[in-house]
Amino acid sequence: HSGYRSPGEVLSLDSPGCIRSPEKWVMLGRLRGRTSIAEDMQINFLGQGGFGICCAAGADAHLFPPSVFSVPLEGRSTKMFLRGRPITMYIPSDFLNYEELRMELPTEKLKLDWVYGYRGRDCRSNLYVLTSGELVYFIACVVVLYHVQHRTQRHYLRHTDCVRCLAVHPDKVRVASGQMAGVDKDGKPLQPSVHIWDSSNLNTLLEIGQGSFERGVGSLAFSTADEGAYLCVIDESNEHMLSVWDCARGTKQAEIKSTNESVLTVEFNPQDSSNIITTGKSHVYFWTWSGSSLTKKQGIFGKYKKPKFIQCFVFDTNSDVLTGDSEGNILTWARVPADIRTLGKGAKETYQISKQTRAHEGSIFSLCLCRDGSVLSGGGKDRRLVRWSPSLSLLQEVEIPEQFGAVRTIAEGDGGELLVGTTRNALLRGSLAEGFRPIIQGHTDELWGLGTHPSRDLFVTCAHDRQLCMWDSGEHTLAWSTTLEETGLCADFHPSGKVVTVGFSSGRWVVLDTETQQVLSSYIDGNEQLSVVRYSPDGEFLAIGSHDNFIYIYSVEDSGHKYTRFGRCTGHSSFITHLDWSKDGKFIMSNSGDYEILYWDVAGGCKLLRNRFENKDREWASYTCVLGFHVFGTKSRLWGPWEPRHQCAFHAQRWPPYLHGGQGHQHLPVARGGRQPCPQPIPLFCLSLLPGCWGQHLKPVGGEEAKSHTPVW
Repeated sequence: HSGYRSPGEVLSLDSPGCIRSPEKWVMLGRLRGRTSIAEDMQINFLGQGGFGICCAAGADAHLFPPSVFSVPLEGRSTKMFLRGRPITMYIPSDFLNYEELRMELPTEKLKLDWVYGYRGRDCRSNLYVLTSGELVYFIACVVVLYHVQHRTQRHYLRHTDCVRCLAVHPDKVRVASGQMAGVDKDGKPLQPSVHIWDSSNLNTLLEIGQGSFERGVGSLAFSTADEGAYLCVIDESNEHMLSVWDCARGTKQAEIKSTNESVLTVEFNPQDSSNIITTGKSHVYFWTWSGSSLTKKQGIFGKYKKPKFIQCFVFDTNSDVLTGDSEGNILTWARVPADIRTLGKGAKETYQISKQTRAHEGSIFSLCLCRDGSVLSGGGKDRRLVRWSPSLSLLQEVEIPEQFGAVRTIAEGDGGELLVGTTRNALLRGSLAEGFRPIIQGHTDELWGLGTHPSRDLFVTCAHDRQLCMWDSGEHTLAWSTTLEETGLCADFHPSGKVVTVGFSSGRWVVLDTETQQVLSSYIDGNEQLSVVRYSPDGEFLAIGSHDNFIYIYSVEDSGHKYTRFGRCTGHSSFITHLDWSKDGKFIMSNSGDYEILYWDVAGGCKLLRNRFENKDREWASYTCVLGFHVFGTKSRLWGPWEPRHQCAFHAQRWPPYLHGGQGHQHLPVARGGRQPCPQPIPLFCLSLLPGCWGQHLKPVGGEEAKSHTPVW
């Protein structure tokens, strides 16, 4: 049709203005069950004079020759729907036979290379040493095996939601990891479970508890006296169910409601697997397990002040129990026979407090029994790491530097070496005599901004913790970090690599020198948060996308050291979410929170290009926009109820043109531009996604679920 019609409007071939030449028709829809010639074709009007024709199943074949389905037509497009809204995307000219394209998945697959960060802020007992010499810990849905000497990582990736607890088998090879409940890509619930797996080859041996646990798995422990034959589990239900499982068969042996209060830890007695202890909010419970039954005795504090939380405990060399609490005390619980009058009503033996040791100012977060019989305690408020004799006499202490936070967990390595996880998401290595140095560091709050260096193996991240971090992806280390005045939400390097720009939550943005970390200049555009900053490929312009619906354009001089307001792009009806520059640095493509795809002529005065069809063949320097023809294949199967996050396409000269889409929940699909994605499940909650400058690495960053880590693929 020569004029504009509403989408979906149906006209007969005799309608005024209808183009009758079959050579100009394009098949864009599926065959429909219509028979009459008047209903054989459904005209899909797409705006700007373009249309598509859908042929009925009963139509005469000679009326619609094969050439009809492949001849290009100005304005031909495809369409997707988001929350009921049609999103029209124009098909590039080089897609001559779009409907006949084979939907092959690319043979290339992503392999997780490195995870930057450690989850210590809100988890406990999540650091262990394996016989291989590797440290094992978790962050988000990934269990990391890190060999410090070899500087290598391996990753267990079978979990479908966040891992919250770990336990290592007495053989120091098998590992149990428990995950939270979640939802799959279609929004269907995923039940929490425990994976028992072999750390030598990362093979899953058992998955237990599906349908038995509620909300998530909070604590785990293998038995020791019987060489790890059983596993006890505490779930996150209101009753915090305690269950015991056979590790060989994966069957439940016993289960009972423990308490409605928080339960923080669980352990078997290393000398007696029938004795289990749990601690948490204002309680210590001593359990006796026999067959399918579990009975308990509550620890009595008597003359000692009852603490608000008992956060950790260990068995000492005498099989007495040492508990660390929120009052800073270590309580020694000695095992005594039960009163004969209580036989049959609870645990046959119980524990009573025999000693109180004042250990820390503030909470004790971790206790560790060393191979020589000494005990290590880690404090929260005072950040002290203390070594005690078997009789709890103070032997040695050291204070963890404030920048790393308090002690969260302690593990003993080879040769007396100590590994310490901290509340500021760092892993430290060292000794009380020589001090500690960080081997893993990460952000401490939600991570939102990511930028890759244009020519070196470096990238920056910024987060709600107001830290701007520069990472060396070749050495897998933190190159430097600096504290920002406000929360950083987005970042980008100037093409020279000499400066980096960071956008804040207040509408302010700053330019920092990448060598000195000094702020060179500061600007304000609006009073709402900035969601994206992006330099043009030649470095002559800087585009800043804001939540006030505008894109601010600055001209750039002196390798990113001088900025002058050039103009403002006005036309979006909602906040800016993504933007990309054309390869020639003259045009911008942008997306908004209202699912708009707009194009702008920056060099021509920041003008809105209303004829979007004219941009269908434009080449883009990057493709981080989540809406558009080249990327819509990543949406069709995986978006479901999830909002679009970030994605990118590699440059053809560096890698084949594959698209990587961060889906906002656990999937990182890989696709050729404009085709169906490869729905390979990857444990990830992605808010930003960028290729490495060397073209073979991909960096996503997390949000609420992933919190503070950066995986590199």
